[in-house]
Formats: sequence, structure tokens, C-alpha cells
Amino acid sequence: MMKKLKPYLLVVSLQFGSAGMYIISMATLNHGMNRYVLIVYRNATAALVLAPFALVLERKTRPKMTISTFLHIMVLGFLEPVIDQGFTYLGMKYTSASFASAIMNAVPSVTFVIAVIFRVETVKIKEVRSQAKVIGTLVTFAGALLMTLYKGPVIDLLWSHKTSSHHESSSTTITSNQHWIAGTLFILLGSVAWSCFYVLQSITVKKYPANISLSCFICLAGALQGSAVAFTVERCPSAWAVGWDSRLLAPLYTGLISSGITYYVQGLVMKTRGPVFVTAFNPLCMIIVSILGSIILAEKLHLGSIIGGMVIAFGLYSVVWGKSKDYGTNPAVQSNTTVKDEAQELPITKANAVSGAKLVIDKNSIDQPSQMQLKTVQI
Repeated sequence: MMKKLKPYLLVVSLQFGSAGMYIISMATLNHGMNRYVLIVYRNATAALVLAPFALVLERKTRPKMTISTFLHIMVLGFLEPVIDQGFTYLGMKYTSASFASAIMNAVPSVTFVIAVIFRVETVKIKEVRSQAKVIGTLVTFAGALLMTLYKGPVIDLLWSHKTSSHHESSSTTITSNQHWIAGTLFILLGSVAWSCFYVLQSITVKKYPANISLSCFICLAGALQGSAVAFTVERCPSAWAVGWDSRLLAPLYTGLISSGITYYVQGLVMKTRGPVFVTAFNPLCMIIVSILGSIILAEKLHLGSIIGGMVIAFGLYSVVWGKSKDYGTNPAVQSNTTVKDEAQELPITKANAVSGAKLVIDKNSIDQPSQMQLKTVQI
């Protein structure tokens, strides 16, 4: 039972960690930290934290680095740390943390489309499970489009009046429709990069099964490439300064939880469940971020975000249901495997059964004939 529940527990834990990332990152961006600097510190922290574990725990199992694996790592470091994080942070400044987490729910559907293109996922349109995944993908895109085009009135929550008066002056949520659409497009661009990262990671982890080392290399590649971008865009030395506030908390939390541990856990789950399963629990993160964002950041929740989020969640669960059928067990296959693996037992006469004996045909090897042994068991 625990073996079956382990993938679900891991991905649910990831959503709680991701929710904290949205809140803490939004808070530090509101306090003026440059997003490119945050990306560099985040991935450098993750690489430094993971490096000792990779050296100690995987020193004997780490495969040799090939040119193909190295190129995969460089692309992974550019897709998620640089493109995804950069555009997602920018989109969050134009919209809100809760809105960004809701739009990111489109990642599973985008991942499914990209996985089909690269033949990581298969689609048999005549099967119900494939139809569910295709319909869920279309519904998810419809929900994301609805959130982009329809903003709707502000929904007042029970605690919104208590926090809005204290944080109204510091709120950076831009209500302009032009900025709202631009922010949405930036977040969608980040989600496409994130989806490509998932698919490529699922391919790379099979060639380089040392999960901790792979996560460390991805973070290191992201930090190096992010540094090149950051030094080009932000040349002011004061932008790199940190203090005993969110400027220090954000890189530590996002680096350790959102990059280091997340990459490692994703690799573990992808080995057995694939990239679509890992991204299928994002609605939980959306709910957590919406609650915490309204309490801590005094973010306003709009009707369009709620309706669009519900539509996206429905599409996601359709994709999850279809994906779960891909990993369903076949009783006939299990039965055949059991017969092949276990020794074949034959009952003995009733007289011998009193002493607890049974006849076992034991196949020691392919070349040697089967030997008949008399074993005594307790009845």
C-alpha cells in the first residue's frame, strides 16, 4: 500500500513547497529584488546544497558524463531556471502570485502535447483513456484562455477586509487589462518552457540515473547561464546585495525546496509515472497560493480567475484519470508472471498430507532437468 501511495505523497508534498515559493518570491520581488539576481542565487544555493549529497551518496553509482548528457543538462538549465523562472517572475509582477499559480495548471496539458510530439506519450484515440487525456488538454487550454480574456469583479473573502487596509499601499498588482494580458502571456511562455523541461528531464534521467547529481548539474548550469543574463541586464552592484530579510529567505527557500529537492523528487517519480503524472497535481498548489496570497500579500481574487481555475482543474483531472489507466495492472499478466517466477507445487496423496508433505517441481536452470523434491511444511 505504501509503495502505491509513495508517488502521490511525493507530488502532493511538492505542491505545498511550490506554494511557498510563489508567496516568498512575490514578497521579495515586491521589496525590489531583481528577478534575474533571484534566479542566480536560487540555483546557486540549490547546487551548493545538493553537491555534498551527490558526492557522498552517488560516488559509486554515478555514470560517466557523455557529450549527449552534458548538452541535455545545459538545455535543462536554460529551460527551467532561466526561461521559466524569468518569465514567470515577470508575469507575477504584472498579475499576482495566485493568478500565476492558476495559469501554471496548464503545464500538465502542455506537457502532454509536447510528450506526444516527442513520442514520450502515446495516444490511441479509440481508447477511452486517450480520449480523456485529449479532452482534458482542450478543456485546460479553454480555462487558461478564459482567465486571460475575462478578469471579472473582485471576490471579497472573509479575511480580505482585514488585510487590505494594511497592505493596500504596498500591493503591486496591476489592474490594467493591457498589463494583465501581457503578464498572462509571460506566464504561459514560462509554462511552455517548464513543460519542455519535464519532458527532457524524463528522457535525461533514464540516460543519467544519478538523480541527485543530475539535479545538482541542472542547478549549476542554470546558475551559470542565469549569471550571464543577469550581468548583462543588471549592472548595478547594489542589486546583488542581500540582507536579513526576504532577500535572503527567498534564495534559500526557492533554491533548497523549489529547485534542489523538487528536481530530485521529480526525477524519482518520473521513473515510474512519467512527466504528465508529476504535473497533474498543480490545482492543489493553486488553492494554497490563493489562500496565502490573500492573507499575506493582500492579493485580490477575481471571478475570472476562480472560474478559469475550476475549468483548468476539471481538465487536469481528466488528464490524470486517463494517465492513471496507463499504469493500471493487468491481472492476466500478473498471473503469468507469478506462474513463471514461483515453483510449481503439486498436491500429494491424502495419506502423505497428514505429515505435512508436498511435492515441489524446482527448475534450477534451463539446461538442467527439473528435480522433484519432497518438502515438509506445517499445515
